[in-house]
Amino acid sequence: LPNIASGELRLQAFGVTEPTSGTDTSRIRTTAVRDGDDYIINGQKVWTSRAEHSDLMLVLARTQPRDAGKRPHDGMSVFIIDMQDAKSKGLSIKPLRAMLNHATTEVFFDDLRVPAKNLIGEEGKGFRYLLDGLNAERILISAEAIGDARWFIEKASAYAGERRVFDRPIGQNQGIQFPIARAYAATEAADLMVQKAIGLFDQGEACGSEANMAKLLSADASWAAADMCLQTHGGFGFAEEYDVERKFRETRLYQVAPISTNLILSYIAEHVLGLPRSF
Repeated sequence: LPNIASGELRLQAFGVTEPTSGTDTSRIRTTAVRDGDDYIINGQKVWTSRAEHSDLMLVLARTQPRDAGKRPHDGMSVFIIDMQDAKSKGLSIKPLRAMLNHATTEVFFDDLRVPAKNLIGEEGKGFRYLLDGLNAERILISAEAIGDARWFIEKASAYAGERRVFDRPIGQNQGIQFPIARAYAATEAADLMVQKAIGLFDQGEACGSEANMAKLLSADASWAAADMCLQTHGGFGFAEEYDVERKFRETRLYQVAPISTNLILSYIAEHVLGLPRSF
C-alpha cells in the first residue's frame, strides 16, 4: 500500500465488466478455481481502463456458480494480479480504440495461475467489496463531470463575448445568453449534490443515494453544457483547434459509464422511493 500511495506501483486497472454481462455483474463468466496454493483464472474482461499502464490489477471472478449461493451476487471474489508477471503466464491485453481520449482495453485470462494469498478479503464476498468502491468512483466521476461542464460554460461565454455577427457580440442575443445561463444554473445545482456526497463519504456515512444522484445530475449538466457550447460555436464547434468537439465526445461517456443514467434512475426508484424493482 505505501508503494501504491507513493506512485511507485501503479494500481490503475479493475477488471469487472465483461462482453456478455454489462451492467448485470452477477452474470460474469470469468472464473477462479482453487488448485492447491493457487487459483486458476479463465475468462475475459472488457472496457478495463489503463490495463496497459498498470503494474497491478484487481479482477472480479466467480469462485462458485451463480446459482450456488443465496443471492445471485454471492460467490464472486476479488484478486490482485501482478501484471508484469502475469503477461508471460496467461494474461493478454488488447487495446480498444474508442471515440474519446481514453486508454481502455480487453483483457484475456487463459489458465492464469494466481497465488491464493492474492485473494482480497474473503472468498465469495467480492461483490460487497466492489460496492464499497463504487460510491467513491461515482463521486470522483461526478466531480470530473462538473469540471467539464464549467469548462464548456467558460468556453461558450468567452466565445459569445468575442464573436460578432451583425455588428454585435452574439452573446448580446438572448438566444445565446439563456442556454449558457441555464447550463450554469444546472451545473451549480448538480455540484451541490456532489459536495453533499463528498461530505457523507468523507465522514464514513452511507452515501449510496447521494453518490448515484450526484453522478446522474452532474452527467446531465455536463452533457447539456457540451451541447450548448457546441451550438454556441456553430460551425467552429466542429473544428479541432477549438477543442470543443473533443470534449463533447469525452463528456458523452458519463451518460453511459461508469453506471448508466437509466440504472441510476432505477436505483432511486427502488431504493429511495420504495417502488417495485423494474428488472
